[in-house]
Amino acid sequence: MEASNSRGSSRRAKSALLWGVVGALAFLVLLQGYALLAEPPVTITQGALVAVLVGLGAGLGSFLLERRIAAWASRRRPE
Repeated sequence: MEASNSRGSSRRAKSALLWGVVGALAFLVLLQGYALLAEPPVTITQGALVAVLVGLGAGLGSFLLERRIAAWASRRRPE
């Protein structure tokens, strides 16, 4: 039983990592789009630092909330 639990934790960690990457890249795309239309609000270094923070927040948030959201979704499903 522990092997399946370990596999589940590994899947949750991989999912959280991927959501973190998606969050960071989405922020960078929005920043680039804004820079194309107006004056860049931050330097490249500042933008990269904020993207890392956004990625960490998205990854941590998805890791902490994934089980709760899955449980909520399963309760809403009609049986």
